[in-house]
Amino acid sequence: MAWGSEKVQSPPSTIRQLLPLIITLVVLGAVAWVGYLVYQSVVKIQAQARKQMGENVTFSKDGMRVNVQGMGAESYLDRTQSWVVKAWELGTGSSTNGQHEATRRKRNVLTKPKPGEAQQHR
Repeated sequence: MAWGSEKVQSPPSTIRQLLPLIITLVVLGAVAWVGYLVYQSVVKIQAQARKQMGENVTFSKDGMRVNVQGMGAESYLDRTQSWVVKAWELGTGSSTNGQHEATRRKRNVLTKPKPGEAQQHR
């Protein structure tokens, strides 16, 4: 009597077979849509930055490069180096007069004179 006790299983329905494929396509579509929106935002930001900064800014895969307009490389280095030298001299107090001047400046910044007092300049 084992013949009648076997259950015949029906094959899974077509919708049940396609459900994982549909879910995968929906997830991939959502990821693609978010990627597209990010791409559009980057392009708009890049265009706005290029518009505001002018022709002296170049965007590349390595990053952003800014060109200094109307100034040669040597002139730029001279100017920046002069500021560094001035800051170094004021910070170290290499000369007596420079040290006195730096101390006076620090004192003026820390203690503001009252409106009725006159500042002394040497």
